[in-house]
Amino acid sequence: MRRLVILGAGTAGTMVANKLRRRLALDEWQITVIDRDPEHLYQPGLLFVPFEPEPPDLLKSRRGLLRRGIQLLIGEVGALDTENKTVRLADGGVVGYDYLVIATGTSPRPDQTPGMLGPQWHRSIHDFYTYDGALAVRDALQSFPGGRLVVHVVDQPIKCPVAPLEFTFLAEAFFRRRGMRDQVEIVYVTPLDGAFTKPVASRFLGRLLDERKIAVETDFLVERIDAERKTLVSYDEREIGYDLLVTVPLNMGADFLGDSGLGDELNYVPVDKRTLQSIAHPDVFAVGDANDLPTSKAGSVAHFSSEIFVENFLQYVDGRAMTHRFDGHANCFVETGDGKGLLIDFNYDTEPLPGRYPLGRLGPLSLLRETKANHWGKLAFRWIYWHLLLPGRRLPVPNKMSMTGKHRPGEEVRP
Repeated sequence: MRRLVILGAGTAGTMVANKLRRRLALDEWQITVIDRDPEHLYQPGLLFVPFEPEPPDLLKSRRGLLRRGIQLLIGEVGALDTENKTVRLADGGVVGYDYLVIATGTSPRPDQTPGMLGPQWHRSIHDFYTYDGALAVRDALQSFPGGRLVVHVVDQPIKCPVAPLEFTFLAEAFFRRRGMRDQVEIVYVTPLDGAFTKPVASRFLGRLLDERKIAVETDFLVERIDAERKTLVSYDEREIGYDLLVTVPLNMGADFLGDSGLGDELNYVPVDKRTLQSIAHPDVFAVGDANDLPTSKAGSVAHFSSEIFVENFLQYVDGRAMTHRFDGHANCFVETGDGKGLLIDFNYDTEPLPGRYPLGRLGPLSLLRETKANHWGKLAFRWIYWHLLLPGRRLPVPNKMSMTGKHRPGEEVRP
């Protein structure tokens, strides 16, 4: 009996476990999934919590999301021994493996920025990447009398890199609907040199920020937060004051990965960007947000890469060369407020471009253009996530990025 252990039952871990359960013989393989929490959180839904009258139901049982024949252990991973191929749990239990898949994701670490945690945490300083944080932001926005709202990103990479921009657009629309937009100054503070990491998309998104009269402070690397003075302080000694701060803390992988020597300085596992195989240990793979892929930490990446990973893993355990290659494909709906959104689609080599997706001229979705269809596409994704994505079913979109329907700005669009 060969033993496959998957650490983490989030988006990537659940998809991979369910896909492999269908492909690996029950009488030959034991699949064990380990997670510290019995409930699975629909993380894309956190973005909407601050702006909805009632918080939505975003939780489901992890056990109910895994196929029969998969063993689920609830427990905190204490240590990982890659030499002896064992996972030690915090309660003292030890789980051995022949093959290991790390899917422990990434988490906000407010403790890494001086002044972020303290008496003002979830009072005048907030995050929305956790359920409790999103609820606290909701209360803060409802009672905000006006002043300066600062939306701030500590550093990249972060989970869902467009989410801070989405929050900013939704906050602007929220205050406009309440008739108090002229009483609120909104400032978007980023460590990047523009609104987004890719030039074409950055220009599109930057234009939307300008149209909504949202100020942008770029190249801002925060050194500390002076919570008493309500001020962000950068390493180059710039200061930005706020009345209400909504920040995206530094994101990091699981501590045990760094402690084991398997992770880098942010606890992400270095992998081959085409196969997701660990650079240091061939029987270890890292999927989803847990690896150091040079692309977005997003559910779409977990989805597209998991399809490639499963085929490679089946070849690898069969003693064959891995022939499938992940191209860094990512796509993200970007909520822009007022019931509209835009869509971006890109990979390692091609930045987000305007056009139509996924069926060329037929669309039905528009790339880098605000439409109501994109907004409804984002809302519909919740059903797709629970009923198609996590169970490991194939979606009618290509795993590899296609140039069909895309064009570079200034190029003639063929009819």
